[in-house]
Amino acid sequence: MKDIVFPRNNEKEFIQMATRLGYNKLIFVYDKDVADIKSEKIKIEKAVLVKPNKIGKVKGTVIVENSDKLRLTIENKKTDIIFNLENQRKDFMHHRNSGLNQVLAKLAYKNKIKIGVSLSNVLKAENMLRSQLLGRIMQNVRICRKYKVDMLLASFAHDPYEMRAPKDIMSLGVCLGMHPSDAKKALD
Repeated sequence: MKDIVFPRNNEKEFIQMATRLGYNKLIFVYDKDVADIKSEKIKIEKAVLVKPNKIGKVKGTVIVENSDKLRLTIENKKTDIIFNLENQRKDFMHHRNSGLNQVLAKLAYKNKIKIGVSLSNVLKAENMLRSQLLGRIMQNVRICRKYKVDMLLASFAHDPYEMRAPKDIMSLGVCLGMHPSDAKKALD
């Protein structure tokens, strides 16, 4: 089981929390190149958070947050993970604006791009915004299942206390419409 986190000079706390929660792998996401971090307890990988116009200039695992240039990001084969698709401005009259549609899903499948679901965003959302966010995530899960796009469930935490146990995240995935085997695969 792995989790994706955004450390701010608190890597040791993330490693301790991941060990307590039962993770065997952590992916630290940085916006610039950082020295390698080693741990005996857990496997550590690094990834780079990139703006859509700078994807080709980065080596390694590329993670992109949702932006206005989503189509160009998904068309780029160097992109590995896209997350926060659900944070759109406003829903349409007759359907949700979940950030993903059949055209983008087919491109993501073709380019082997994973769609990330951020638990941190769900935890930080309040009242009506949380229900809208969960509805948009459910719609994206349906689209990803229909077009066989790989999904990724992770905490995307900025603080170690935002992390949750793998089984809790897997349960949320099942509640959002994922098949249990898909939810388990989304954590591996």
